[in-house]
Amino acid sequence: MAKPIALAFSLCLLVLFHSCLAARQQSQSSQQNECQLDQLQAREPDNRIETEAGRIESWDYNRDDFQCAGVAVQRITIERNGLHLPSYTHAPQLIYIVQGSGFLSTVFPGCPETFEESEQSDEEQQGQGQQGRHGQQGRGQRGQQEQEEEEQQQRQRQQGQQGHGQHDRQQGQQGQRGQESFEQLDRHQKVRRIKEGDIVAIPAGVTYWSYNDGDQPLVAVSLLDISNNQNQLDRNPRRFYLAGNPQDEFNQQGQSQSQSQWDQDQDQQQQQQGGRSRHQQQQHGNNNNNIFAGFNTQLLADALNIDQQTAQQLQGQNDNRPQIVRVRGRLDFIQPPQSQQVERQEQGIQRQQGQNGLEETLCNWKIRENIGRPSRADVFSPQAGRISTLNSFKLPILRYLDLSAERGFFYNNAIYSPHWNLNAHEVYYVIRGSARVQVVNDNGQAILDNEVRQGQLFIVPQNHAVLQKASNNGYEYIAFKTQDNAKINTLAGRTSVLRALPDVVLANAYQIDRQQARNLKYNRQETVALSSSRSSQSQRSWWAIA
Repeated sequence: MAKPIALAFSLCLLVLFHSCLAARQQSQSSQQNECQLDQLQAREPDNRIETEAGRIESWDYNRDDFQCAGVAVQRITIERNGLHLPSYTHAPQLIYIVQGSGFLSTVFPGCPETFEESEQSDEEQQGQGQQGRHGQQGRGQRGQQEQEEEEQQQRQRQQGQQGHGQHDRQQGQQGQRGQESFEQLDRHQKVRRIKEGDIVAIPAGVTYWSYNDGDQPLVAVSLLDISNNQNQLDRNPRRFYLAGNPQDEFNQQGQSQSQSQWDQDQDQQQQQQGGRSRHQQQQHGNNNNNIFAGFNTQLLADALNIDQQTAQQLQGQNDNRPQIVRVRGRLDFIQPPQSQQVERQEQGIQRQQGQNGLEETLCNWKIRENIGRPSRADVFSPQAGRISTLNSFKLPILRYLDLSAERGFFYNNAIYSPHWNLNAHEVYYVIRGSARVQVVNDNGQAILDNEVRQGQLFIVPQNHAVLQKASNNGYEYIAFKTQDNAKINTLAGRTSVLRALPDVVLANAYQIDRQQARNLKYNRQETVALSSSRSSQSQRSWWAIA
């Protein structure tokens, strides 16, 4: 009797093992097949949300090339005096400022509010003359208060009835008044000035907000690395807002809008407890709300120690505004004076600090770096253009996010040397101009051969060869890479793989003589940014005539 039971148990374990193995193989196969791409395209945004102070555009992340790279991309435009409400995502992101200037602030959990105001700073904001009057008045009040305290202490000593007890209670009351005065002053975490050419790194789950105080729209391109290990959810991009009634930024369609009986029961129970049902939220304009909207109003008020009316304001029950709102008046917050001298001093301090310095602590992470300045170029050719790279060696937080970036500026008809990425996917966004782009897969097929222009985006998978040639009006781009220290291998130029091969290997591989092989190796003296052969020939002929 025991043998049949053991045999049946063994069969069950064997079936369970094979089913788990088959599911795992199927999952791995589906992930591997995501990059079996036969065609790539330069794409415009697929979804667009208009707000009262800007717009949010996104590309369809369900397309094969986006699924292969494991990313989602947005373009956010904030109009003048617009505020992008506080939010966070479940995946790390890199933000590149394409145009304009403004402010951006992150909220790292557990870190102190290092930007704080004082009564003196409040008086300084009201003008110098008024400050003097407030200062004299304040000193007079403090002198009168001190005199009253001395008289009271003298009466206590003369009476000798209550002794030190009454004195301690008085000090406690004074400390409480000082604490109340301190709590009325504004304090918040660091606010950073952002401008065109900046890269900002935001870890997963970190709240941030941005504000445009300039005269032109603030345009930013944001990449979410949804395949990153920091994302413990699925590959559907999500953004969690702390305010407003946001619309669906990624246009996730196909989800059922009908209510099940369980949903109806839950909504009825939530309404009885003073909450806001999901059906009411959908009828309010959309089925996406800020994270406070899902809590019971009374419980939320108790948790924050506020009244229920304020809790309803947090839930956005009477607020139809989406993600970007227009600030009425001026957004006044604490910020230090900005000057080029201060910025140079901060950069000097940053360069002097090592990898174990203050900048690597959580609360003092450097998250911003400008790669748009010409002086920031890592590769420069007077005839072709320049390239600036940003990796974890230059911005240590990128090691934690496992992301990097590259900024390219190519002159008319210049060529970006054909190359492939050794260890990363690459997402290109065209900032200005246009270029002819070709991408070749492992079968030697051109899966992309188009002209890309301003505002478009295209993806180059890992190890796929890519060749880019600027048009007559030049070519500028920002490229996001899914590795913190991404590397490339070039096919042309002084550091190319062809130049590292022996002459005889090239001659036998391509059926050419050794002289042709040497010409193939040494005809290009540039590295990555290549001038057009036509422009080089015209320059040589001009010098010959001269």
